[in-house]
Amino acid sequence: MKIKVGSDPDRDPERVRHARSVIGEDVGLFVDANGAYSRKQALVLAERFAAQADVSWFEEPVSSDDLEGLRLLRDRGPAGMDIAAGEYGYDLFYFSRMLDAGAVDVLQADVTRCGGITQLLQVGALCAARGLRLSAHTSPAIHAHVCAAIDSLEHVEYFHDHARIEDLLFEGAPPLRGGALCPDPSAPGMGLVMREAEAQRYES
Repeated sequence: MKIKVGSDPDRDPERVRHARSVIGEDVGLFVDANGAYSRKQALVLAERFAAQADVSWFEEPVSSDDLEGLRLLRDRGPAGMDIAAGEYGYDLFYFSRMLDAGAVDVLQADVTRCGGITQLLQVGALCAARGLRLSAHTSPAIHAHVCAAIDSLEHVEYFHDHARIEDLLFEGAPPLRGGALCPDPSAPGMGLVMREAEAQRYES
């Protein structure tokens, strides 16, 4: 489970502790600041999130453009907490710079932003060459098939609002079973067929 943080830093520790109390001890808890914190804020909060709520993933604790700040968090953050960023990447140079800076434990990429399926595979190869993991950002139906071909894959982010819309507008969206996306290997391409009649209802 992942919770957004950063809009109210003073309340974030309380909110994250509450999330942990709701989901229990057996579910991984991630936080995503969307670059909202300063470096020192992020360091302090990383320690609190880890100690008080066993948070294991800190996404964009500082701006993704602050590679030195991300590296600081990666080097000095709590053991067992992954620092992740990269979802806004749009070309291989962006991802290479982030990896060369040693800025993240897990690189993120989004096939709808990074240049499509071919380039996502190349980003996966960059991660594999450095022994790092790749996390696919949102849109599970469009990521499921291509990510099955990426050895360095950590996971595909599953946003319920994205999955709901994908299932509404397309036939063949991969079902979620036991925490895993299950694409149909016999279906061509991404296995999706537009529900034309349903989509027409939303034409403006």
